[in-house]
Amino acid sequence: MNILLKSATIVNAQSKDLHLKKRDIWVREGNITQIATHIPTPEGAQVVDHKNLHVSLGWMDTGICIGEPGYEERETIENGLRTAAKSGFTDVFLNPTSHPRPDSSSDIIFLKNAARHHLTNLYPLANLTVGGNGGALAELYDMKNAGAIGFYDYKTPIANANLLKIALQYAQGFEGLVFSFPMDVDIAGKGVVNEGETSILLGLKGIPALAEEIMVARDLFVLEYTGGRLHIPTVSTENSVKLIASAKKKGLHVTCSVALHHLWSTDSALQNFDTHFKVMPPLRNEKDRKALRKGLANGTIDVVTTDHTPLNIELKQVEFDHAEYGTIGLESAFGALNALMGMEEAIALLTKGRDLFGLPTPVLQEGQPACLTLFDPHSEYDFGAEHVHSANENSLYLGSGLKGKVLGTLNNHQAMLNF
Repeated sequence: MNILLKSATIVNAQSKDLHLKKRDIWVREGNITQIATHIPTPEGAQVVDHKNLHVSLGWMDTGICIGEPGYEERETIENGLRTAAKSGFTDVFLNPTSHPRPDSSSDIIFLKNAARHHLTNLYPLANLTVGGNGGALAELYDMKNAGAIGFYDYKTPIANANLLKIALQYAQGFEGLVFSFPMDVDIAGKGVVNEGETSILLGLKGIPALAEEIMVARDLFVLEYTGGRLHIPTVSTENSVKLIASAKKKGLHVTCSVALHHLWSTDSALQNFDTHFKVMPPLRNEKDRKALRKGLANGTIDVVTTDHTPLNIELKQVEFDHAEYGTIGLESAFGALNALMGMEEAIALLTKGRDLFGLPTPVLQEGQPACLTLFDPHSEYDFGAEHVHSANENSLYLGSGLKGKVLGTLNNHQAMLNF
């Protein structure tokens, strides 16, 4: 790799000397060789000279789904990581949604090997329980040693509080991170959307906010008793944010994420029974959306995830009650965040959180490996099928006005340029 970035505006609030300054950046053999106001074009270098060129550290997503092995019609590892790279992401966590489920060290090794030599780093999440069915604990220690970033029965609540207690106690011995999806299935019942005005108007069964909040409260009580590290993914309600804020004030080691679509949409988008908007947790109301935004701003919510979930058309183009939950989100992540919050806050959210999960944070300076995302924050457009790189197009952002496009990604001695 021999690339010269010309007049790139650096967006990196951790570097006061470079933040929002225009610089040339020369990347050679995978490393940042020079940063200067002007660099003569080196011999053999590919010059990237794009209007509104901006550069930041590479972006991270703490929860995407792919499908392979078992559900390759949804997405393959090859195309999933290509989509992530084209969308600006240098690091992604892979949710355990394959068949068979990744509940042994050999499964984690398979996923790590399949993702080798890609621009985007893949960090597998392993199932917490065997088969992800909520019964016996899986081989947590062995899977951690094989490369699992954490333990998560994806979108499956831990119904047995004692199982959560044992998992948190056991994982402390090797600094393991336990994920717990917050949903009381008995309170949620057969609900498919948020319980409220919209569910009543549409005649759809509702999932009350209480179903999430009662599990958040339970998990935090267990964490206070056991100690350890707990991550609560995709919180969606005002009271969940309040509960987590209180736990953090007590000094509990709890982190949480919010799905980008919960910041973008509310349940009012369901008026036409569009199954693209059927997600889990369900889209909530405007009051919840504002609370999530506030929780991000004050640090209660640690990271934003796209919760990227490709689903083939047969799983979405059916009656609303029978449609699968999920939307893709990698391709639209920057455009949506930038439109919602502005460039600096969007980049801060996309680049934060590695330290929370024990990953090294890249550095944008000479002599360091190049882990960079290139983007234009000013481009405005309507997100359409032509912008989708995933194997399937189940996106709730289709037709939405977004702001900002990814121009390329540099990582692992590789470059992905979108122009």
